Amino acid sequence: MRFLHLADLHLGKSLYGVSLIDNGDQIFWAERFLRKVSELKPDAVVIAGDVYDRSAPSSDAVMLLNHILTELEQMGIPVMLIAGNHDSGQRLSFAGDILAKQRIYIAGVAETEVLHVTIPEKDGTGEVTFWLMPYLFPALAAQKLEDDSVGDYETAMRKLLERQEIDFSKRNVLVAHQNVGANGREVQRGGSESMAGGVGQMDYRVFDRFDYVALGHIHASCYVGRREVRYAGSPLCYHFDETKQPAKGLLLVELGEKESGAEITPVPIAPLHPMREIRGTCEEILEEAEKGKEEKEYLKIVVTDQRVTPELSETLRELFGKRGSLIMELVSAFREFGTVSALPGKHNEAKSIEEYFEELYRERKAQAEPDEKDRELLRFAAGQVRGRQPAENRAEMLEADAEKLLAYILEQEAARG
Repeated sequence: MRFLHLADLHLGKSLYGVSLIDNGDQIFWAERFLRKVSELKPDAVVIAGDVYDRSAPSSDAVMLLNHILTELEQMGIPVMLIAGNHDSGQRLSFAGDILAKQRIYIAGVAETEVLHVTIPEKDGTGEVTFWLMPYLFPALAAQKLEDDSVGDYETAMRKLLERQEIDFSKRNVLVAHQNVGANGREVQRGGSESMAGGVGQMDYRVFDRFDYVALGHIHASCYVGRREVRYAGSPLCYHFDETKQPAKGLLLVELGEKESGAEITPVPIAPLHPMREIRGTCEEILEEAEKGKEEKEYLKIVVTDQRVTPELSETLRELFGKRGSLIMELVSAFREFGTVSALPGKHNEAKSIEEYFEELYRERKAQAEPDEKDRELLRFAAGQVRGRQPAENRAEMLEADAEKLLAYILEQEAARG
């Protein structure tokens, strides 16, 4: 049994105000993905959540998913798809009963009876059942199970799985979108995940009896606790931190006989616009801009020996632009505290803490503006940070505070609806 495991497509995502659909990135990736499917001819395709980047996706994002699913259906390949924390489960599973007749199986909202699909024997080693578990909130599990003792994510997952009639003498695959750790430790995040950082954590041993666990939520491709509990990672870099990860793509999973484990092979897909960080002195960066060979990149540039001036920003954008590259972030590490940023189309001086928090909010919320309630919370947090004594690691402390605050805001929003 061979299937492709992918996750965290985030269709419709924007980076620094650049739409990854309008600029061709996600369309380019989708075509290369479909080409890989045609070459590999898997028995199924598994998409483990965060299909869209927001709960109310754009029409372009919906049409792109429609194109992907239509092509897979025409190839005769079953699709197993679940909702992640960025998706609206109700919207994603619209017309699910009709699509299931075309072997496109969508689990949008967790139910007492988990949606499961059995693929008949294809390799002489028995059938395989896929259990589709969309993003699970404890409050929802407690309601579905009519069990007030369910108060955390791990308990919710355990109790819901215990309710299922799973024949573990046969091969079973769980598809889930959760924050899974090992022995109290989280896996390393990529920088663009929301509602991680301790939120919703559960231990990998919850899934001990499954032959393979296809996870989404963390954007790095990695295993958790054992090789068969695996994050596929996002198909594209959605943060400059993610450029430090191995090549993005998907996973080809081959299940052998029961108890024999899984053979997992990364299948990289090169992006239309590779992301890269360039760090150095002004002279070094100018030399790279004039003599470098790389083309069509999304760039973060960190100048180490001077402030970023409007003149320098204009020069660098012109030079890199000749190679079809776009500077998404241009910052200086020269100041004693913090950074000076010059984002596309702007020549900013030093930001206030409030501005820094709001910028991170927009980045995590697809460029949406914080409302007044969120701004009040951001101002309060900024006041707390401002009262700290200066320290060498102030920038790191500030970012950590921002991440914790934003995770809290996003969790509250998700819980409300």
